[in-house]
Amino acid sequence: MRDWGMMTRRQAAVRVGTLLLGAGVLASAAAGPATAAEKIKVAGIYTQPIQQKWDARLHQALDKAAKAGEIEYVFSEKVANTDYVRVLREYAEGGAKLIVGEAFGISREARKVADDYPKVAFLMGDPFKPHGSNFAVFDNYIHEPCYLMGMIAGSMTKSNKIGMVGGYPIGEVNRLFHAFMAGARSVNPKVEFKVNFIGSWYDPPKAKEAAFAQVEAGVDVLYAERAGVVSAAREKGIIAFGNVNDMNKEENGTGVVVTSALWDMTSAINYAIAQTKAGTFKAEDYKEWTMMAKGGASLAPFYEFEDKISPDIKAKVKALQADILAGKFTVEINDNEPKSTF
Repeated sequence: MRDWGMMTRRQAAVRVGTLLLGAGVLASAAAGPATAAEKIKVAGIYTQPIQQKWDARLHQALDKAAKAGEIEYVFSEKVANTDYVRVLREYAEGGAKLIVGEAFGISREARKVADDYPKVAFLMGDPFKPHGSNFAVFDNYIHEPCYLMGMIAGSMTKSNKIGMVGGYPIGEVNRLFHAFMAGARSVNPKVEFKVNFIGSWYDPPKAKEAAFAQVEAGVDVLYAERAGVVSAAREKGIIAFGNVNDMNKEENGTGVVVTSALWDMTSAINYAIAQTKAGTFKAEDYKEWTMMAKGGASLAPFYEFEDKISPDIKAKVKALQADILAGKFTVEINDNEPKSTF
């Protein structure tokens, strides 16, 4: 559970919370359930620009639904936490049936808004439990592909030292680092880790400097949880692994990024839209919709590294991925702050 005092970081770069919260507001007090073919108005509310990769995942999923003719999509970006409740109420009053956004710094306040608009569906990025009848929550759970990435990373390091640069030591990040570390150790018990957090969701120069320091300490593989790390890896001539989006193709990572742990909110958003249209939307935890079994998380292609990864490791990754999807293997969720081991 997250400390409320920690929420200041969310106001600065609330990427995880920002995008996830924008998925659900039903605003019709009098109208009944919509038909499957009928468009409903859906609002997204983001604390960061929609170009910011975390928020972008929510925006892209909603934009897909709009282009498919399922919804009328409106959104607001760069909404400060101090103004968030006002914008929530405006969309609820303005006919939005589903509101998608984040409540990571204003969870109590957002729940009060949901109570005032019981006919509107709210899908919010939030570390706490669902609330009432219409406040559903989600968080970022891409730890499964992170474990698979770790297996590859553990097999490719020559120094047995891997560096990891993150934004903040919070649950959404910690669980990814722990899964990555566990995956690496599963194939290489000798591997050690250097872990740093830069205290920002978006400061590429700072992330780059942290990565440089890790390389000086002997790491030859980097986990790029933050932007700027891939650039450092390129300059130092080492490999990296990406996070949330496909950093090989989207962040100039060709020849550097072996693969990335991807987050896709499409399945979760489509489910929320369908439930809203059917009048069956309820307060529930969308955690499973952000995991591999339901299409919320995946491992990016290996691209030019396809032949540089050992066939044995690729076979193990493929087999374990199948076990994860079949429910035969569970990647542990550990939200505690990870520590350097050397």
